[in-house]
Amino acid sequence: MVFWIFGYGSLVWNPGFDYDEKFIGYIKDYRRVFDLACIDHRGTPEHPARTCTLDESKGSICWGAAYCVRGGPEKEKKAMEYLERRECEYDSKTLVNFFTEEDSLHPALTGVIVFTSTPDKVNNKYYLGPAPLEEMARQIATASGPCGDNREYIFKMEKALYDIGHEDDYIIELANELRKVLGIVGSFPKEKKLLGPSQIPLNSHISPVKIRPLPEAIAAVAADS
Repeated sequence: MVFWIFGYGSLVWNPGFDYDEKFIGYIKDYRRVFDLACIDHRGTPEHPARTCTLDESKGSICWGAAYCVRGGPEKEKKAMEYLERRECEYDSKTLVNFFTEEDSLHPALTGVIVFTSTPDKVNNKYYLGPAPLEEMARQIATASGPCGDNREYIFKMEKALYDIGHEDDYIIELANELRKVLGIVGSFPKEKKLLGPSQIPLNSHISPVKIRPLPEAIAAVAADS
């Protein structure tokens, strides 16, 4: 038996599990959005971080990485258990077709698993929904959790997508708005190392966005950076 998993967030740069193959490619009719709360990695129940999820969007594509896990039931079970702990805020698994740059008409892989979330604030306690860009940037600028600052997550994502050769305009726009909030001059230095959290001033004058506290996550913390 074998399974494939599609990563579009931190899995792109840090899968964190034992895999056998990795392909760069995309899925169709989805776009990346920062509409999901994270309360156990880069945020807390009192001050949730914003993390990315997928929004169904006809004609859109979302680039990322597909990972193959094979080698018997124990290995596959271990990888899936790790992923389910790590992606505990996502309430659904969806099967998608995965395409590569070489062929946009015929999928390279079918039945690829992707973690998704229900865009419904009533039935999905982690769904924050969309917000103005500046409001999201302020929330990201001030959120922090056991795995680090929320700002580091988006800057790492910006760099990871650049590194695979498929930048996301939405991520670039949000990252640049975040830089404005943090008082960082300029955009992503493409030939230089990204600023890490220790190099970015916290800017204590930034007022946190007021958000309703979320319940504690059931799963244990799993590194996402």
